[in-house]
Amino acid sequence: MIDISPSNSGAGKPVKVIAITGGKGGVGKTNVSVNLGMALSQQGYKVMLLDADLGLANVDVLLGLSTRKNLSHVLSGECELRDIVLEAPHGLQIVPASSGTKNMAELSVMEHAGIIQAFSEIGKNLDFLIVDTAAGITDMVVSFTRASQDVIAVVCDEPTSITDAYALMKVLNRDHNIVRFHVLANMVHTSQEGRELFAKLNGVCNRFLDVTLDYLGSIPFDENVRKSVKKQKALVDAFPRSPASIAIKSLAKKVQNWPMPRDASGHIEFFMERLVSKAM
Repeated sequence: MIDISPSNSGAGKPVKVIAITGGKGGVGKTNVSVNLGMALSQQGYKVMLLDADLGLANVDVLLGLSTRKNLSHVLSGECELRDIVLEAPHGLQIVPASSGTKNMAELSVMEHAGIIQAFSEIGKNLDFLIVDTAAGITDMVVSFTRASQDVIAVVCDEPTSITDAYALMKVLNRDHNIVRFHVLANMVHTSQEGRELFAKLNGVCNRFLDVTLDYLGSIPFDENVRKSVKKQKALVDAFPRSPASIAIKSLAKKVQNWPMPRDASGHIEFFMERLVSKAM
């Protein structure tokens, strides 16, 4: 694998683990995950994208990557995690899950932890681990989200998007003491629409939850997103000057400036340990 990491990268340093979720399906979180990962990789960071939608995976399809084995084979003991990692353009590393496999969508929390344990072997040189969760508020979504350091909730202009994002935050706050969420408005027609979406979610959270919401901004509706999916390429690669690409690159700059963890809480091993300890 080509080493394109920034000069300050080094073995054993903290890794920034970011979960991208949303509660509702169809809000575009997988496209956000793929393009954020690609944008960071373009900047020279070492990034791994974990497709944590274990039963309906599609990250590899979006990027036109051919997979022979996936996380289901790791869980069955047929291979190690390093054997399934795919390399996308710009060095972005993809960990594919299985698609259409019902039992993979019904794993226990401890089985989720068993998958994540494998990251301790290959994750030490990463700058970012991006976790693309499934839709809903299943145990699988909660497991991966609560084990991350930062949570980005993707919302769009649909009433169910706001209610489902709130429901996910409620579970994570009430049951797992997560108190901070980043909010990204996707597929908006104006920047004002994005701010209004955030205001709706922030208003209900302020009334009923003890959380702090951080508005990351918005990504405009862009026909080039659909075109890039047809091309099976990341939007930031296929249409780098499109409005949505520019917004994604702006998001990547914000993420780069988030404080990196200074202790073990930033290591992949700790990502696994949090899953295990909270399952006890």
